[in-house]
Amino acid sequence: MFQGAAALSLDAKGRLTVPSRHRDSLLEKTSPPSLVLTAHPDACLLLYPASAWAPIRERVMGFPALDARFSVWKRLLVGFAEEVEIDAAWRVLISPELRNFAKLDKAVMLVGQGSHFEIWSKDTWEKQLQQLTAQTELPPGMEDFAL
Repeated sequence: MFQGAAALSLDAKGRLTVPSRHRDSLLEKTSPPSLVLTAHPDACLLLYPASAWAPIRERVMGFPALDARFSVWKRLLVGFAEEVEIDAAWRVLISPELRNFAKLDKAVMLVGQGSHFEIWSKDTWEKQLQQLTAQTELPPGMEDFAL
């Protein structure tokens, strides 16, 4: 279970260091640690252990090929997907194409989402938080949700 948010920095080569608190979980999910990075329509990146990404990829590949509503999702999720390895220093190299897509510079946020992480530019993440905290209406299905 990946949870929590961490403010991180990309190095000059575009590498992100996995925080130590998540390393054991990643090792449990895949050995050697193999990950998949892909794009998300909210202008962030998704980082999955390869084993958690596989069923999602299979589902996306089953989308109807001639339906434009599905094709755009396939292009985004599968078209940007890259298998990445964790190096000996627990760094993940984010390609220039994915860094450009998510507008990642030096300051990034790594946000746990249970089965995977989201990687946000710090600026885009702060805008997302402002939008979230400005909402006063719960989405359908959350009417009975309590903390």
